[in-house]
Amino acid sequence: MQIIKSNKTQFEYDIQAILKSFYPEWEPHMLAPDSQIRDRRILEGEPVMELIFGEKEVTLAFSNNLHTVYTWHPEEEEGTPAYKNAFKRFFYRSLCRETGRTLPWGNLTGIRPTKIAMTMREQGDSREEIAAYLREMHLVSEEKTKLAIEIAEREQEILSALHYENGYSLYVGIPFCPTTCLYCSFTSYPISAWKKRVGEYLTALGREIEETALLFRDKILDTVYIGGGTPTSLSAEQLDWLLKKLRGAFDFGTVQEFTVEAGRADSITEDKLRVLYENGVTRISVNPQTMKQETLDLIGRRHTVEQVEEAFHLARRIGFTNINMDMILGLPGETAADVAHTIEAIQALSPDELTVHSLAVKRASKLGRWIEENGATAYNNTDEIMEIAARGAADMDMVPYYLYRQKNMSGNFENVGYARRDKYGIYNILINEEKQTILALGAGAITKGVFPDDRIERCENVKDVGQYIERIDEMIERKRRLL
Repeated sequence: MQIIKSNKTQFEYDIQAILKSFYPEWEPHMLAPDSQIRDRRILEGEPVMELIFGEKEVTLAFSNNLHTVYTWHPEEEEGTPAYKNAFKRFFYRSLCRETGRTLPWGNLTGIRPTKIAMTMREQGDSREEIAAYLREMHLVSEEKTKLAIEIAEREQEILSALHYENGYSLYVGIPFCPTTCLYCSFTSYPISAWKKRVGEYLTALGREIEETALLFRDKILDTVYIGGGTPTSLSAEQLDWLLKKLRGAFDFGTVQEFTVEAGRADSITEDKLRVLYENGVTRISVNPQTMKQETLDLIGRRHTVEQVEEAFHLARRIGFTNINMDMILGLPGETAADVAHTIEAIQALSPDELTVHSLAVKRASKLGRWIEENGATAYNNTDEIMEIAARGAADMDMVPYYLYRQKNMSGNFENVGYARRDKYGIYNILINEEKQTILALGAGAITKGVFPDDRIERCENVKDVGQYIERIDEMIERKRRLL
């Protein structure tokens, strides 16, 4: 636990996010006059740094007696975006001097880099103006600036063929998995423990499908995405019922992409894949995360590398022509050589898409506790490892088409989707760039309403499966109020 003392309660999220990027092993806590803190360890602890905000300047003093000062410019009035951005640059540069390191994405926190580039392009800014803004305002590296702009340009081209302003996309959550992975923080319950109530869950989900379809009967449905959890944790019969229920309630005549996350190899069978294919699913994921068996065992994915390969080949034989594979960089104990091995194994399968995740440590995951026991150095991601993955995707004739970042990502990197030029995952762009209303059904699903005045509002379904079943009428009513 590290304490940051401040004379004002402001920028707490940004301070903590930037600190965690430099010091992933830290658990920073702000101690300010208005802080609501009950933990005596924070109240009585020695701060590792102190921030003093003044009318004309801000000072950052480290516990080793080093300190840095920034003098506010006239246009940087307190409460303005200029004031906040100036502070973030000052705080970031101070930590660069303290640690001798820079971060790939500079001081960017809480905003998608491609969204900045996309918005500026829509406003008529040139590639050079966008690059200058990212580098000067947020201190983003030249390499990541180029990546963000390239992806924003590609996203605009892909979205130009959609009804994204007047249409919507549909997400359906299946919150069950064979087991819970070490790093997972999604709404997920072991299917073995919930088998007796899966039928109740699907009945409630069926009601939500019927009622919300009526709200959208006059709108164009562009994409459908069934995620989780692991949707293929359901039986073939349950999957068939769900897919037919969706197709009967919603108008699929305009759907350009229908995705189901097959995900875990230990949940994939031939009869399930046939059900998906025969019900018009056009895109699936078969996600190894790594092709190193020791790591699969460690992170709780109870399947073998051979099962991943068998599931992929089976999907190809059945007829799927758009298969995504996920991998995670920075998994505990993995080296650059391990990542190179995973890439080579994936290249041998030749998927149509590759989603490269940089490990994000979530408080709700078992990984947080594992790191406490084994130390932050037990997981690591580097420029070299990111480059191995990017080069591997390029060798498969894939280009980057979407990007997003999360809190507490290993190495301060990013998640990137790569795809062959006619296999882009459209839903991934729509959800990340917040360009379209996403109607989300199921336990833990978050509906996101995107309105013509650029307003974005959300309503959440409860995460607990039992509560979702019991309160399904409330979940439906929440959507009526929002939409």
